[in-house]
Amino acid sequence: MVKQSPGESFTPSIEKRTVSGRYILVLKGGWNLRGLSAEGARLREQLQVYARDEASEWDIREVAALDSAGAFLLWRAWGGQLPGKVYLRPEQESTFIRLQNWSATSFGPIVRHAKPVGERVRSFFSVGTEHLRALVSILGQLILDVGHVLRHPRDVPWREISAAIHETGGRALGITALVGFLIGIVVSYLSSLQLQTFGAQIYIVNILGLSIIRELGPLLAAILVAGRSGSAMTARIGVMRVTQELDALEALGISRSLRLIFPKVIALMVALPLLVVWTDAIALIGGAIAAHFELGVGYYQFFMKLPDAVPVANFTIGFGKGAVFGLFIALLACHFGLRIEPNTESLGNETTRSVVASITLVILIDAVFAILFRGVGL
Repeated sequence: MVKQSPGESFTPSIEKRTVSGRYILVLKGGWNLRGLSAEGARLREQLQVYARDEASEWDIREVAALDSAGAFLLWRAWGGQLPGKVYLRPEQESTFIRLQNWSATSFGPIVRHAKPVGERVRSFFSVGTEHLRALVSILGQLILDVGHVLRHPRDVPWREISAAIHETGGRALGITALVGFLIGIVVSYLSSLQLQTFGAQIYIVNILGLSIIRELGPLLAAILVAGRSGSAMTARIGVMRVTQELDALEALGISRSLRLIFPKVIALMVALPLLVVWTDAIALIGGAIAAHFELGVGYYQFFMKLPDAVPVANFTIGFGKGAVFGLFIALLACHFGLRIEPNTESLGNETTRSVVASITLVILIDAVFAILFRGVGL
């Protein structure tokens, strides 16, 4: 038996095997920049010959090393797409997926194969159904967790809940106050220009009260929390997936739903309504300042007229919106966090999807509230 030296075993090669009447092209050695430096031309010719047979099967699981140079050489030989039958290791598959995404972005229609419209529509509804099923599953498990903690109060994760309230609510006071104050000034200033035309300066209180307490306050607070706290929740769960902490919880028999999802949902349902009240108050202060300088409305007059101009039902609707927004932001954040695969690319993609989906859902829920309560408090 002749032993190969390390240099020979690392030399890239293609071996053609016959298994049950099928031809399988097995790649071996180091398909990286070092290995291809001397054998690149020869391998390129062999790949062009073998790639002409579309029925060929490829097996690159025995490759000792594969970098972007070797992957790109194979990618070009395969015509810018993976063959119909190819056997890969997971890390090799991720390399070709990145190469496929890069090729689609860089070369556009040259590499991209457009799908029929019907297939795109079916794919869209299939993905949407999958997400909806997962959300319903998380919500159902959350209801079971609520029933469990009601029967066993000692199992309530108070530390996790308090930490999540501080993270999502306490640390968001600054940014929500700043944005609310500026929005109050802008709305008051723009409204005052129109009210001066009709001599109806005092109605600035009605406009600011209804728009901020009923709509802008809850919406702004929810969007800021979705972008700040929702993304942080998704990333934190994703990091736990990457570092295998979620697997460790399962191995120890600890419910990840009770320890991860339940505290975050409860914390946002408590913190977000309070943030809505805080944002409303700061925005009204900003609006009162702008109204004072633009219309001459006194601060005392502004805040004394506010309870008469804005019924309490509007405050109740805004407060209720905050709780509902908090529920769905936390559910979406946990949902996309649990979908993250153990790699950094998936971490970034799912975090982005979490923020986009949360903001979209917040606006959709706000529209539903506007339709359902269109005759309340007006």
